[in-house]
Amino acid sequence: MTHSFWFEQLGGLPEPRPVLEGRVEADVCIVGGGYTGLWTAYELRRADPSLEVVVLEREVAGFGASGRNGGWVFGAVSGSRAGWIERAGHEGALALQRAIQQTVDEVGRVVAAEAIDCDFRKGGNLVVAQSELELERLRAEHAADRAFGLGEEDRVLLDADGLAGRVRVRGGVGALFSPHCARVQPAKLVRGLSEAVERAGATIYEQTPALALEPGRVPTPAGEVSARWVVRATEAYTADLPGLHRVLAPVNSAMIATEPLPAETWEELGWDGCETMLDGRHLYTYLQRTADGRIALGGRGVPYLYGSRTAREGVPPAATVEALRRRLRELFGAAADVGIAGAWQGVIGVSRTWRPAVGVDPARGLAWAGGYAGEGVAASNLAGRTLRDLLLGVDSELTRLPWVGPPERTWEPEPVRYAGIRTVHGLLRAADRAEQRRGRSSRLADVAEAISGRGR
Repeated sequence: MTHSFWFEQLGGLPEPRPVLEGRVEADVCIVGGGYTGLWTAYELRRADPSLEVVVLEREVAGFGASGRNGGWVFGAVSGSRAGWIERAGHEGALALQRAIQQTVDEVGRVVAAEAIDCDFRKGGNLVVAQSELELERLRAEHAADRAFGLGEEDRVLLDADGLAGRVRVRGGVGALFSPHCARVQPAKLVRGLSEAVERAGATIYEQTPALALEPGRVPTPAGEVSARWVVRATEAYTADLPGLHRVLAPVNSAMIATEPLPAETWEELGWDGCETMLDGRHLYTYLQRTADGRIALGGRGVPYLYGSRTAREGVPPAATVEALRRRLRELFGAAADVGIAGAWQGVIGVSRTWRPAVGVDPARGLAWAGGYAGEGVAASNLAGRTLRDLLLGVDSELTRLPWVGPPERTWEPEPVRYAGIRTVHGLLRAADRAEQRRGRSSRLADVAEAISGRGR
């Protein structure tokens, strides 16, 4: 498998669109043909059809995380709640929470309006506990939701029977359920979105790497775009751009997809609502039930390569695939003992604070969005609409959200960056093992949280 099972279902990566050759003038040049770049182009052209909007993509649209992710249109933005409150106060943090929750339906609206066949189903999300310790953490999280201002319509705590009524997880003792999530087949979504962008009148050039992002221009190997605005929408691949090596760390995530499960197995498991699912461990795994009756599961393998290298697309190491398969059995027992149809991996972009940023520099004509830390399917849509208003000079509720601004910190230089990320990964793995043995909370997870910066 050369890219992801999602694209393999579509016959592999598509034939590339034309390469940019020569000099092109535009109002907005967007670098990156993933969800962020495509949503931004779509929203700009819908808001002002007179704009000349150009998208440059180094590979093909959706080659990065947009075409290989877990397929969650999730009503959440990465980063700790405490960190967002510290940055913007309680009301600002709550406004961002409400905006991303509403984005799930906004994506569904566009999918319907543009007739994008991407298996969109809004079944909600389950965070599943398989031990009393994990359930206690979910209870604390539920209480924190209430204190923050979220109600039962946002997240509800389920007991073992309530969980079993949705999906029968091996040893499941409870869960948190939120309605603010939908499942999609991500490659279908990115393919349909790129076609909608072209229908809206923007131009996409593929196999066209940006050599630099400069005020007013983006040089490429065979040409150049001159534009009033240059938008960086390169997510994890930002590390490959000159001068931006430490803005986002490319952190690895791996996935497997099973063969279709037989009907009698689905009767045994339930999962009729097609909720997306997250387990309750520190080094978590994430799952969906696909439209064609498979289970797709992802998690961390080798978390990071020295020097923020990003060339790791393709098949994960055998040990990573086996670990994911083992976790699948732990969740569903013998019912999940089916063949693996595909395994793949790739990078996501993580900021030093784990908080994404969306912003513009009017004086230089530069704009940016990214750092979603794996929660970008919905967040990229919200970012695209936010960039639309920022670039058009519209003062709106979106432009006042607390993620508007520059990235707050850059990553440490090597070898500190490598050592820190690998240490956090190891500590979380060790914390999970210790908690499974002893049945009580491990302080190793607290140490990992402190090092990562995620809690700040």
